[in-house]
Amino acid sequence: MASSILRFIRTFHSFQNYQVVENGSKIVSFMYNHNFLKTHIPINNSIRNTSFFNKRPAEQLWKGVTSVSNAGKRRGRARGLARKKDLNRGQVIGQGKIPIQFPGLNVPVIHGKEILQQHKLPEDPERQEKLIKLRDSMSKARRIKLSPLERGWTSYRPGGMKIGPPEPVGDDTFEGFESWVLECKLVSTMTSNLGRKSRVSAMVVTGNGNGLAGYAVAKAKETKHALAVAKRRAGNKVVFLNRYNNHTVVHDFYTQCGRTKIFVHKMYEGYGLVCHRAIKCCCEAIGIKDIYAKVEGAINYQNIIRAFFEGLLRQKTFQQMADEKKLHLVEFRKENDDFPVVVASPAKVRTSDQIQPNEILDFNQYLMNGKIVLKKKKPPPFFTKLDSWAVRLKKIEPLRNKKDVRIRLLAEYGDVRSFLADKYPEARALLWSKKRVMAEKAAKENQ
Repeated sequence: MASSILRFIRTFHSFQNYQVVENGSKIVSFMYNHNFLKTHIPINNSIRNTSFFNKRPAEQLWKGVTSVSNAGKRRGRARGLARKKDLNRGQVIGQGKIPIQFPGLNVPVIHGKEILQQHKLPEDPERQEKLIKLRDSMSKARRIKLSPLERGWTSYRPGGMKIGPPEPVGDDTFEGFESWVLECKLVSTMTSNLGRKSRVSAMVVTGNGNGLAGYAVAKAKETKHALAVAKRRAGNKVVFLNRYNNHTVVHDFYTQCGRTKIFVHKMYEGYGLVCHRAIKCCCEAIGIKDIYAKVEGAINYQNIIRAFFEGLLRQKTFQQMADEKKLHLVEFRKENDDFPVVVASPAKVRTSDQIQPNEILDFNQYLMNGKIVLKKKKPPPFFTKLDSWAVRLKKIEPLRNKKDVRIRLLAEYGDVRSFLADKYPEARALLWSKKRVMAEKAAKENQ
């Protein structure tokens, strides 16, 4: 048995490295050195040290993950694609697992008159946790949170946002100006050689809030570039617009652009801006504080702004209208109890004999070139057609004017009383009082 085993070993290795201890016909131990585990036959195993991921640069690798073909974009495959991540985020040169000071790399070579040497820095135990937090934050797309006063009309659209004054043009600086984004949308056109070409269209209005304002439209490939170009063009198109007492329009007017119609009404001070949100931004840029504007027809932002600016530019001052008609211009306002006020007079006034019988003398009709704005009456409430409403009217008939009479008596006499209260003191309203009622009852019982 021992000789057979020895022969088997000699066929592969030299016998000088092995010893066999025999005890009779049995093998006690089989001793060998470390060369027994080695072989003289080389192992041929092909190993690839290069692959697709280390042959291509990082830009091409990210492009394969974060991009899609033009045909795929038209089919909606561009949604939900992964975003490019900065894999080196949080890494600082010379600060790894073992931070070391390298002169000339992460610290200067000379500090004062001393030449710095390379040496190990103390380790940061929280470094790995900080890197994990930074890389986790890359995967979550964070939206920049703005205050409600800064974000415009909605939370995810640039419309209504303020983007600052236009850039200076030569020696002209736009001090006191502010710009508003009115529209920012994606537009596309089909070309013969490039296919569908998409761009961003932006409309911006700028003004100083004191009568100077302008607007412009620009297109570019990127949103920031489009807004910057539109703001610069708006600054070059600034015009002066007339206002009445620096708070409202000079007079009511009607304006139209395309299928968009706007009816603008002059309002008293303190009324506010009751109008479309695009017109509201224009009013803030111009300095108009009180206005009512009704938009009818197509809601097209570019048509709305163009029509509104054209209507403001076509305004006539009171003196211009008085000189055209050669008549005194008289104003009646509700806040002045319709007291007539002459606001403009011509140099030469026509007599009543010189006025034609078919001549337009109504102010509003004269502004609308002979036309009259149709104002539809509001329909009566539905409950006025019910039988129960007629019953209610009968019940409240004795008290139908009680509120008005009470207010008038308080204004005239300072108390709810009759005009005969001086002669008859009992003709006076008495407030209900429990003590007084009890006293009257006691007086009647004693009688």
